[in-house]
Amino acid sequence: MTKHVFVTGGVVSSLGKGITAASLGRLLKSRGYKVMMQKADPYLNVDPGTMSPFQHGEVFVTEDGKETDLDLGHYERFVDENLNRISNFTTGLIYQSLINRERQGDFLGGTVQVVPHVTNAIKDRYFRIEDHTDADVVITELGGTIGDIEGQPFIEAMRQFRTEKARGDVCFIHVSLVPYLPSAHEVKTKPTQHSVKELQSMGIQPDIIVCRSDHEVDESIRAKIGMFCTVPADCVFENVDLPSIYDVPRYLADQGFDLKVCEVLGLDPKELDLSEWDAFTDAMHRANALDDVTKICVVGKYTQLPDAYLSVIEALHHSGVHYGRHVEIRLVDGENLTEDDVEEVLGDADGILVPGGFGVRGLEGKILAARRARERKIPFLGICLGLQVAVCEYARHAAGMEGASSTEFVPDCPYPVIDLMPDQEDITDKGGTMRLGAWPCKVAEGTLAWEAYGKDLVYERHRHRYEVNNAFRERLSRAGLVFSGVSPDERLVEMIELPESEHPWFVASQFHPEFKSRPTKPQPLFREFVRASIARHEGVDRHEVGAAGA
Repeated sequence: MTKHVFVTGGVVSSLGKGITAASLGRLLKSRGYKVMMQKADPYLNVDPGTMSPFQHGEVFVTEDGKETDLDLGHYERFVDENLNRISNFTTGLIYQSLINRERQGDFLGGTVQVVPHVTNAIKDRYFRIEDHTDADVVITELGGTIGDIEGQPFIEAMRQFRTEKARGDVCFIHVSLVPYLPSAHEVKTKPTQHSVKELQSMGIQPDIIVCRSDHEVDESIRAKIGMFCTVPADCVFENVDLPSIYDVPRYLADQGFDLKVCEVLGLDPKELDLSEWDAFTDAMHRANALDDVTKICVVGKYTQLPDAYLSVIEALHHSGVHYGRHVEIRLVDGENLTEDDVEEVLGDADGILVPGGFGVRGLEGKILAARRARERKIPFLGICLGLQVAVCEYARHAAGMEGASSTEFVPDCPYPVIDLMPDQEDITDKGGTMRLGAWPCKVAEGTLAWEAYGKDLVYERHRHRYEVNNAFRERLSRAGLVFSGVSPDERLVEMIELPESEHPWFVASQFHPEFKSRPTKPQPLFREFVRASIARHEGVDRHEVGAAGA
């Protein structure tokens, strides 16, 4: 029988509910349980795919092509399981499915209402994930904050769900802010008390409370919270700010957090094995303590919000830890990068990365960054738009195609080296209509890409509409550009690179390799890019840079 854990948040958003949920998932998996994660988002968008990264951070893409909340990236990195489209749903998706059914006559003669129809549809999502995954434990995080109007149907569905399941099959965890007031020199429990009171008023009594704070929440404070919230004192835990999000599983485990969840759910508390995770965090802290840093510049357009490039940043850190080096990441706004300041901005870069994105803003700055990386022989990794930028730059300055660009930005450019995919030409809807999810890529032997992957066929996740224009492939190839990865039918370019005889490490992919990086298993392209960047910084051949402890 599948057990369910629901994680809610109180007082303010951005508390770290997702990290708490992901950490619990890691702990339960480390006790031998099969864990599946799920995020319920109360907003009316069908998915976050059409949102600006400034609004919602990065859009994380699952293996089966679902555009999801960035918390699913945390889930995958912590639990090391590929999630799927049933792992994220929104109010918009629920309403869309119900309205479609109503139009088809499924409710003929009836009045469609929030209760029971919306709540039943939400509960169906809770049941569906256990049926599809055969998980021992499903952990569902509810986005937003208790008290939000849009979250009320989800809370009601959770309340009903608990009554329909056997006692001991459901655990409610409430993550709440316990703020510190400098003027009073103490943390305050009243916001958490009110948050739990609000939750109780909707019929849910939390089993466990996790106190988020930037100061210690000592035993007496936790006991006070427990007393006023009708929760046993030993079910109130603290989760203070830590040096890294990857420290949270061990911090919670040392308090017995996962043991208490097992107790609430009636699970056998099998032996906890966090050895692999602890080895990673130990290596991470050793690397981050080094004064010597390898500097990598990420040239994008959403640089004011690091969460827009969350998976890219995490993948770079994973690879830095793998080699026992301190990787410093600098976000550079491509819109402000010009010929006049490129030396000042990128002059000390050991590696340059151009990530994915949409829209023309910052395009020329990204092309300038790719040119500098190519001409100065700085290790370069391009991702999605980053590949298209690299192709445009190479076409202009190495293949004699002045004015080469993408028809996404310059529809009537003289050399449209990047063009809309043929199967995208008649599509007008924007949501969920791109090339999405994992697609196969045939890797050419003898290339840097093949050296990274070590195999002929790989599957990586995509999110784009535009591709390298096949009409220019031969000309680009004659000029020296290597097409190191293509689709099995060779219609689509998946990876490009420069020969090692011309550049130490210059690779770009049409897909998003960052989505598959894990703390203990760095993604191959990121791993080799960081390796080449370290080699440049240290003035050695990249093959001399080995994994930490090897």
